[in-house]
Amino acid sequence: MRMLRKSLEARFNRTPLPDDIDSLIDIDSANETDPQDVGLSQAGVDAIWHDTLRLFRTGMHPLLSLCIRRSGKIVLNRSLGYQRGDAHSDDAVIASVNTPVCLFSASKSVSAMLVHLLEEQGKIHLMDPLSYYIPEFAANGKGYITIYQLLAHRAGVPGLGENVDPSLLFDRKAAVAAICAADPIDALGRTSAYHAITGGFLLDELIRRTTGKTVSQYLDAHVRKPMGMRYFRYGLTARDIPRAAENRFTGLPLGGYIGETLKNVLGLDYMEVMDVTNSDEFMSSVLPSGNMYATAEEASRFFQMMLDYGRYDGKQIMQPLTVHRAIQEAGKAEIDASLKVPMRYSPGFMLGGSPAGIYGKNSHYAYGHLGLSNVFCWADPERDISVAILNSGKPVIGSHLLALPRLLWGISRHCPPVRDMHKQSLDFLASS
Repeated sequence: MRMLRKSLEARFNRTPLPDDIDSLIDIDSANETDPQDVGLSQAGVDAIWHDTLRLFRTGMHPLLSLCIRRSGKIVLNRSLGYQRGDAHSDDAVIASVNTPVCLFSASKSVSAMLVHLLEEQGKIHLMDPLSYYIPEFAANGKGYITIYQLLAHRAGVPGLGENVDPSLLFDRKAAVAAICAADPIDALGRTSAYHAITGGFLLDELIRRTTGKTVSQYLDAHVRKPMGMRYFRYGLTARDIPRAAENRFTGLPLGGYIGETLKNVLGLDYMEVMDVTNSDEFMSSVLPSGNMYATAEEASRFFQMMLDYGRYDGKQIMQPLTVHRAIQEAGKAEIDASLKVPMRYSPGFMLGGSPAGIYGKNSHYAYGHLGLSNVFCWADPERDISVAILNSGKPVIGSHLLALPRLLWGISRHCPPVRDMHKQSLDFLASS
C-alpha cells in the first residue's frame, strides 16, 4: 500500500500527507453554530465535512479552508493541511482558519463591487463609455465600450498578448498603457471573453481617476475596515507575507489544448504562474484581478453582506439596489471565447445554473467567482448560504476531479432552498 501511495504521489504530483490527518485540522469551535438553529441537520453538515476530507485526501491541495454560513450564522469554519511544506518536509507549517490564502480571480467579485459603489456614490454610470473617464482607452475603436461591458467580460481586451513579460504585471502604468493601446477582439462588446488580468488594471485606473484614491485605499475605506477584516486586501504587508499559504502545482502536467488555452487566458505558461504567485513581488503588489488575500471566513463574510443586501453588523456597506444590479445576469450562458466553456455572467460575477452549475445542483440564483484553480466563493440567496472554499493546490487535471464536484453538489444538496425566488426575489425593497 505504501508503494502504491508513493507511485500515485509521483504520477499525480500529489501532496504527501500523513496517515492520520487529525493533527492537520483546525476547527473554529467557538463560532460554529448548531446546524439545527439554521434549518440544517447535523448529519448534512457532517456529510459536507466528510466530502471536504475526501477532497483533501486526494493530495491535490496542501491546504483546504472552508467556511459556510447559513442565515448569517457560521455552520462550518475549518481548515486542514499545511501553510507550507508537507508530510515530507522538516520545516512544514500547519495552517489554521486564520491563514490568509490568495483568492486569485475570486478577487474580481470584490473589485467589481467597488465599481458598483462608484455608481452608488454618483461618480460614474455603468453605461458610460469607459473612455469617458480613461480617454486613451478609446484607441483602435474601443471608444464605445462601456464600464458595464468591462464588468461583464465584454470589453474586447481579454489578454495582455502573447509571451507576456511577467514584470508587466507589476508595472501598473505600463500595463494600463498596453491595454489601452490594444486592438479589441470586438469593438462593440458583443463577445463574451473572460478578462483574466486586464479588467483589474482598468478598474483600478477608473477608481484612481474618479476618486483620487488607489483601489486599496478605496477598498479599505468602504469595505475592509467597516467590516472589520484582518486581511481581505490586495497583496500583503511585509509582516504578513510569511503567514500566507504557499501555492503549489499539483495534478498532471499540462500541455496540448488545455495548456495553450490557459496560457492564452493568463498570458503566461501555467508553471510560470506558480513561480510568480509565490514571489514576494506578487504577494506585496496590488492586482485587483487576482491577488486578494483573505481567510475563508472573511470571504464568506463578504458574500454574507451581499446576501443581506449590503448590510453587515448594523452598517450599510452598500445599498440594496447596488447589490441587486450587480448580480443580475448580463446574458444567457454561452461559450466564452477565452475559457472555451459555457459561462453565464452578471456585471461582476460568475453565475450558477440549473439543473447544474459551477456552484452545485440547481444553483441558478447563486453568484460568486472562481479563482485559480479550485477556489470557489459564492452566495446562494435561494438557500441563504454564503460559501468560501479556499486552497493552495493548483491542479487542473488530477485525482480531485470526482471529489470536488461531490463537495459542491453536497453543499447544494444538504443546504436545501428556504426561499421562493419567484415570490421573494425583490424582498430587499422591504429592507431599504
